[in-house]
Amino acid sequence: MKRILRLLGLLILALVAVLVVRTLTFRSRQLVVAGAVPDAAPVDVAAAAARLGRAVQFPTVSTDDPAGRDPAPFLGLHAHLSESFPKTHAALAREIVDGRSLLYTWRGADPALAPAVLMGHMDVVPVEQKAGAAAGGTGWTEPPFSGRVQGGFIWGRGTLDDKVAVLSILEAVESLLAQSPGARPQRTVYLAFSHDEEVEGSSARLMAEMIKQRGPAPLMVLDEGMVITQGLVMGVSRPVALVGTAQKGYLTVELLAQGQGGHSSMPPAHSAVGAVAAAVERLEAHQLAPHLSGPANELFDFAGPEMALPLRLVMANRWLLGPVMKSILLSGPSTAAILRTTTAATMIQGGVKENVLPQSARAVVNFRLVPGDSVKSVLEHVQATVADSSIAVKVLGAPIEPSHPADPGSPQFQILARSLREIEPETVVAPALMLGYADAHHYESMTPDVFRFLPVRLRSEDLARIHGTDERVSLEDYGRCIRFYAQLLRNTALAAPAK
Repeated sequence: MKRILRLLGLLILALVAVLVVRTLTFRSRQLVVAGAVPDAAPVDVAAAAARLGRAVQFPTVSTDDPAGRDPAPFLGLHAHLSESFPKTHAALAREIVDGRSLLYTWRGADPALAPAVLMGHMDVVPVEQKAGAAAGGTGWTEPPFSGRVQGGFIWGRGTLDDKVAVLSILEAVESLLAQSPGARPQRTVYLAFSHDEEVEGSSARLMAEMIKQRGPAPLMVLDEGMVITQGLVMGVSRPVALVGTAQKGYLTVELLAQGQGGHSSMPPAHSAVGAVAAAVERLEAHQLAPHLSGPANELFDFAGPEMALPLRLVMANRWLLGPVMKSILLSGPSTAAILRTTTAATMIQGGVKENVLPQSARAVVNFRLVPGDSVKSVLEHVQATVADSSIAVKVLGAPIEPSHPADPGSPQFQILARSLREIEPETVVAPALMLGYADAHHYESMTPDVFRFLPVRLRSEDLARIHGTDERVSLEDYGRCIRFYAQLLRNTALAAPAK
């Protein structure tokens, strides 16, 4: 017995030693920079804010009904951009694509070099009337299309999603041209600004095809997506820039049950409404398996070394503590969504009157797919979980497969990280999985280096502003966006070329 206890003690000591050594050698993966680059983009932030505010005043709203999409605000915005950025419009070629989108080409000195693509979109989502408010009431602190600069913020639709990127990129190019009149990048730079990202996103696909036909394939693509978080990554007090190296896939299915109509006084054992409700309950109760891999795992590779003990010990020893970590992450909706394909029942319909049995009932369930799952595998899961031959499962719309993750070890990711840390040296940069949707996926067949990131700093209470009430961006964040894009352009296009 003593020998067994001694052996057990030695094994425990060895395990502890391994845990400690792995924690001590869990080194930071943050790029070391000399310090903040002064005047990365010397720009009058107040004047830039006024230009963004004016852009917000054009109600470039995308609605589900194509007939409700007014072209006039887009054309007005085009004119505003032309007037606001004269140097950019003199030096870059501008094309109107699909009637309302804009594709700018800053031709490089060497056409053989792979181009860089910076993306954004000019359309915004509608503003809902607040429940209980007077006619036209929105509940906003400042009117949603006022573009007002107040209290250190620029207010209105598009200040976070995504006129802020469009205007920041143009401000950066204008600043670079003002510093070096006649400047020409080594490689071509495309600025692709779509008008229908909030709906079908067809214009982004058209511009991607145009760029593909003109060749060569892009060096890198940067679109909207993740942000700089403050206080959202557990154990890290510093700001954490989450760079989307992949985005989830998208699948919506309809569950349709047929039933016997008739009077509710003589109901069958199982109605169409009951059958659909039971199918939804089964899908919610039997979630898809989580995956601690890909961008979800790489996030902790980069953020883990910056955490305080004991979290750093956990991150350094996921080989052993992975199951514990998974269970912690799965306990909250926002962190669970990083690990698994999510199941969201979003609509249910059936019946026309309280005492009439419906002849049919339907539910709509939306899935956001993590890399590792596929449209095919999720559909198989739905069929096996519903397990009811009386319920028809139908795919709605055009599903999108999860993207192929970009490599955070690639030179292009390193350039992006360096560009950010050169203007914000204290920021931790980490790859992450984008939970939503962006148009950048149209470029994934052309280059592995597709990133989704906008350098605005958000706390947990700010997340609801995106597509919600009181959308706004601080003057500080807007200045950071302009400086970041300018520095990224310096490092990718104006610096010595890398094939």
